Amino acid sequence: MDRNHAKYVLNDLLVIIFNQILSIEAEALRKQGVTLSMSEVHVLEAIMKTEEPSMGSVAKRLRITMGTLTTSINTLVRKGYVLRVKDSLDKRKVLLKLTSKSLPVMKLHDAFHEDMISTVIKDLHIDENEALIQSLESLSTYFREKF
Repeated sequence: MDRNHAKYVLNDLLVIIFNQILSIEAEALRKQGVTLSMSEVHVLEAIMKTEEPSMGSVAKRLRITMGTLTTSINTLVRKGYVLRVKDSLDKRKVLLKLTSKSLPVMKLHDAFHEDMISTVIKDLHIDENEALIQSLESLSTYFREKF
């Protein structure tokens, strides 16, 4: 396979797989009654998985601007999924906190990912393909370090 063809195929595969996962996840969550957008769900996930979920650290984790995050947080606060809380040690710092309303959404989101990965491993026997796993790890490391 020549370099240009490899570039085309890799780009096509990454875009298609990314979009398919988002679409399938959105539909699965919608069927479970989740009315949030996927970007809102991913903001909730970032808050949950960030050790000290300040606006800056969550924006950095999501690789979005503070302005973009502010817009999302304002919406999630209005919908009752997130609270802004002053840090107990540094009153200038505002931390983001998930409300009890967000917990069922996070459980559904985590269950979707668990089911998706378990199904992929079972159906495609990916866990038996060390070269593929190493390639995916290398790809992930590359994107994390480069971007």
